[in-house]
Amino acid sequence: MALYTPEYKPNGNEIAVINTSQGTIRVRLAGNDAPIHVGNFVELAQKGFYNNLKFHRYVPGFVIQGGCPNTRDLDTDQVRAAADNPFAGLGTGGPGYTIKEEFTTNPNNSHEDGALAMARSQAPDSAGSQFYFCLGAQHFLDPNYTVFGQTIEGKDVVDALRIGDVIESIEIEGASA
Repeated sequence: MALYTPEYKPNGNEIAVINTSQGTIRVRLAGNDAPIHVGNFVELAQKGFYNNLKFHRYVPGFVIQGGCPNTRDLDTDQVRAAADNPFAGLGTGGPGYTIKEEFTTNPNNSHEDGALAMARSQAPDSAGSQFYFCLGAQHFLDPNYTVFGQTIEGKDVVDALRIGDVIESIEIEGASA
């Protein structure tokens, strides 16, 4: 799969407003530290890519993960039923391209509690659309996964999210035209 370079260039002031079935989360995006990841996330959000996707992975005290397009046509109960089935394809979808890793270049790549980071497969440059929130500090992930934001409001919502909860929409405040 070809590496994609987003056209959107972050200005460093972007805030992601993630509206979920559990409530709203506000995340300060790290456009100066991870411009490819933030640019990609902003573009996908503005296209409505994330609308109606479900969170498909929850590991207590570790992460809650979403952004897989394979969850779009499933309802909450179907996602919950498929979550433990390795043949269901949850967690394998993406936008049709991948982006270059930035965990080796991000000077503030720190998996703090509430950090927003991009999931990927084993290949370093395999991230696309799937993201996760850290449920507690996960610094052992720092050398291998790109952090591109930090929760500034709604950490209680992050903590309440479970498999099957819906990403209703993601709006980007402060994005350049």
